[in-house]
Amino acid sequence: MLSKTRFFFTKNSIVLNILTQSKGCRLSIPSRLSKPGFGFNKYVSKFNSRHYSTLQTTVNNSIKDSPIINAGKSSFRNNGSNTISNKSVGYWLIGTSSLVFGIVVLGGLTRLTESGLSITEWKPVTGALPPLTQEDWELEFTKYKDSPEFKQLNSHINLEEFKFIYSMEWGHRLVGRGIGLFFILPAIYFWKRGRFSTHITRRVVGLTGLLGLQGFIGWWMVKSGLDEEQLVNRNSKPTVSQYRLTTHLGAAFLMYLGVLWTAFEILNENKLLKLSKISPEKFESAISILTSPKIRNIRLMGTGLLVLTFITAMTGGMVAGLDAGLIYNTFPHMGDDIVPAYGELMSPVFARKEDKSDLWWRNLLENPTTVQLVHRIFATTAFFAILGAHHIVNKNKAIIPKSAVKSMHTVMGFATLQVALGISTLIYLVPIPLAAAHQAGALALLTTCLLFSARLKAPRPEAIGYINKLMKNQLLKVKY
Repeated sequence: MLSKTRFFFTKNSIVLNILTQSKGCRLSIPSRLSKPGFGFNKYVSKFNSRHYSTLQTTVNNSIKDSPIINAGKSSFRNNGSNTISNKSVGYWLIGTSSLVFGIVVLGGLTRLTESGLSITEWKPVTGALPPLTQEDWELEFTKYKDSPEFKQLNSHINLEEFKFIYSMEWGHRLVGRGIGLFFILPAIYFWKRGRFSTHITRRVVGLTGLLGLQGFIGWWMVKSGLDEEQLVNRNSKPTVSQYRLTTHLGAAFLMYLGVLWTAFEILNENKLLKLSKISPEKFESAISILTSPKIRNIRLMGTGLLVLTFITAMTGGMVAGLDAGLIYNTFPHMGDDIVPAYGELMSPVFARKEDKSDLWWRNLLENPTTVQLVHRIFATTAFFAILGAHHIVNKNKAIIPKSAVKSMHTVMGFATLQVALGISTLIYLVPIPLAAAHQAGALALLTTCLLFSARLKAPRPEAIGYINKLMKNQLLKVKY
């Protein structure tokens, strides 16, 4: 076999496949290969001993000076920073996602302890310092006394009780600032050191923007519970808008999923890169499975589960925003029936227009009874969808990567746990430990769904092309 560079290779099928997939590599088979008893070592010996005059010199010089080979050797040393990001970037993103997971749980606790409206100002920089003296505490308490929440709900609390709810909200905001530093400072370092690939650089910039936006959304949410005019328009007690709460929660979930997906992608590509060095045969087998049309529908199914689970979590955010978990604390019935009466689900009380044209969507989003029913429907649908997907994966596990099969088992386990937590939270009237565990369970279930999809993801063509080039360049290493 003769490559475009006119270097002779073996009949190895793996080498042929790699070279066939590589751009710019045209293969031709010389007539010598068709002769019986052809041996690679014998043929290479003849190749090295035969005199080609100027052709020989030209070919050898072109091989030595080839920019593709030189670039491949250089890229191999720095782990392909232009195409595949360094695996340390993946570990950093895993750490960031862990912090985001923690702040989501802390935010849920802040909500459950009704501490979110205790800080009435947004000071992104100076707000990092808590009140340090008694006078500082009294000043913050005085500001809180002017808020609707104190006037209508908490006029009975004293300074010591205020310190607790203030500390919860301050801690939540401080962790948010810490995540910002933990994300941005290492990002600058990795970028300066050239450890980001081009597409990861763009993604990190986008995630940085989402992180900054999340801080603004958080204050926008809190503002809805401090503005008396908004509360009157919503006919609501002093609490944040369920729409803004769900937006804040959704942005946190998207940040978490974006960071974790990027980490999984980087670590998977580095794993394939390492596998190509250790065992080309296993590398080829892994690529053939991941790029097989047979698992395309399984991959789509994984994406569908991820989307369905995310929507279910957002309906849970609406339940939390309306305190809808405090009504109908039975399961599977809601009162005497499985579904409440239509008049209760579509109550005209929630319509704001005279012609009642907003009756349908306002009840879906603002009626606590209807919102709880919607969450139950999505949760039940998600559970049985995961159960069906689990069955399909077990049935087709011969064509699915083993790691993905294990991930689906984990998805099924977390789905079962999440249903148990949801029902327990409901029937025990939303105790704080169970409610916090239920919110954490939603994010854990999303994590396992994301992991399942990540282990089915076909590698990027750029990454495969880069790894193939490295493998070809390794085969091209000869003594001159």
